Amino acid sequence: MKKIFFKFLFSIFIFSFLFISVLVPVFFASADPDFGEGIIQDNIGLSDKSPIEIAAKLINNILIILSILAVALVIFAGFKWMTAAGNDEEITKAKKLLSSGVIGLIIILSAWGISLFIMEIIVSSSGTRIISMP
Repeated sequence: MKKIFFKFLFSIFIFSFLFISVLVPVFFASADPDFGEGIIQDNIGLSDKSPIEIAAKLINNILIILSILAVALVIFAGFKWMTAAGNDEEITKAKKLLSSGVIGLIIILSAWGISLFIMEIIVSSSGTRIISMP
């Protein structure tokens, strides 16, 4: 039974990863009307974006994916707790997973805030605007 459940969980994870990898570019394309343009400038392959903007977008995207995984861990822990059927050992494992997921989410959100703060300080003199997480 556990093998089937973990296979199901693994297939959901793979499907979610593929789904997110398809939707993230669509999301950014809808948010930025110039998405995809300016990648090749004068046919020499240079981008018109600064390295700071690229790094900020990369950090934001990584933290978004990590926060989605932390929320999925919290949901999985809640599912495990609800299906424990009164088994104290399973409930204890679910509580540990739940606390780990919440702590992970707090760490991820604080890392996002710290990185945004540092990037804003770094680029405040250059006039570049850092794109914040939605």
